[in-house]
Amino acid sequence: MVGVLLLCHYQLGDALIECATHVLGGPPERCAALAVGRDEDPDVVEEKARRLIDVLDAGDGVVVLTDLFGATPANVAARLAEPGHVRVAAGLNLAMLVRALCYRGLAIDDVMIKALEGARNGILDMQ
Repeated sequence: MVGVLLLCHYQLGDALIECATHVLGGPPERCAALAVGRDEDPDVVEEKARRLIDVLDAGDGVVVLTDLFGATPANVAARLAEPGHVRVAAGLNLAMLVRALCYRGLAIDDVMIKALEGARNGILDMQ
């Protein structure tokens, strides 16, 4: 099972996990959030993230999802990427997270494809 780490501004990751828990009917396994505050040292955040990745990885790798491309959480997440082991995506929304959680039994690259499809397909003009 692929692990999922949300690397986000403040408590956004925790809130999204709480929402996903509601949608899925229970807390997801091997899923955690790391909150990044305004004045946090990116090197310290990276160290914390690497420790969480070690905890979340059951041997199938970890998908790191982050909120805003170009911001500190995304910049740190980019430094975590390891082909075939740690995949990273920015633009996190609830649809992306739910898709990643629902398809974690697939190979890590396929989990990433499903997560990105979920994120894009979850954005609609409902007019």
